[in-house]
Amino acid sequence: MRNVSVAPCDAATLARLRAPPTADDEAVFLTCSLRLAPDDHVRKRIVIEGSAASGLTLDCAGATLGSPDVPAHLGAYTIAIRSRPPTRPGERWDRPSDIRIRDCTVFGHVRIWGMGENGQGPLLRDSSHSLGHTERAQAAAPTGVTITGTTIVAAGPIPLYVGPGVTRLTLQGSRLAGRSVSTALYLDAESAENRIDDNIIETETEREAVAVDGSARNRLTGNRFTLRGQGGVRLYRNCGEGGTVRHQTPSDNVITGNRFRTGGLFPAAAIVVNSRNGWRLTCGEDAGYPFGSSIDNADHGTGNVVAPNTVE
Repeated sequence: MRNVSVAPCDAATLARLRAPPTADDEAVFLTCSLRLAPDDHVRKRIVIEGSAASGLTLDCAGATLGSPDVPAHLGAYTIAIRSRPPTRPGERWDRPSDIRIRDCTVFGHVRIWGMGENGQGPLLRDSSHSLGHTERAQAAAPTGVTITGTTIVAAGPIPLYVGPGVTRLTLQGSRLAGRSVSTALYLDAESAENRIDDNIIETETEREAVAVDGSARNRLTGNRFTLRGQGGVRLYRNCGEGGTVRHQTPSDNVITGNRFRTGGLFPAAAIVVNSRNGWRLTCGEDAGYPFGSSIDNADHGTGNVVAPNTVE
């Protein structure tokens, strides 16, 4: 992570961000630091891309991003933090680092990714077919993103998706709310060393609140979960989906000091380690490689610390 900062945005950038979105101008690419006013309501999408954005601070000061009255869909991120692919073979991915987002109310979803928007991206899949994939995915993905004092209100898609290879994300003192057709937080394959501390996680989900999918060395501490019959945290390694070989196992995670408030007639377990172990129809889609999930569909999570926690 680089200890750098970037210059403040100029008046023209701020005016453009505050203006209503149009078909020709629906997103603003930020490479400058920005402080909004508490009564600002920014409806344009914000894209933070590549190393030119490294060191950027987005301080909402209580302002609102996104549109609560517009149906959400997967590709329309309220905030996207992403790497730029190489322009020529052999070049490095151009990734952002040391990004700070604070004191925002976000309607919609935030997505952070490098080689692929999810575990089935074609460039990510190609990389997964040879050894050293975890290291390549991590070197390509954003690192050092910090989100504090922020509420993300979902309306369908996962409110905070941490893509393959993302490292050292911090979500602290924040709130995940709204409704998701999946989880509230997703830590995808080959990601690592992320910190999820002292948050309120109350998104209404159709599956577990937090998925730790082939993600390692994360810390989830001091969070308060409101569950509605679904599970709290599931640690597993996806197998085969999209033809991508998953290399890293969900290992050496620390999940302690959290409080789970359960509900429903038959509440699911708060935390389950190795929750899948190959019980998926997609497991054969990555066959043919002598490593990772291609030769063994089991989750193989080891070294995880999952106590003490409180279940109410």
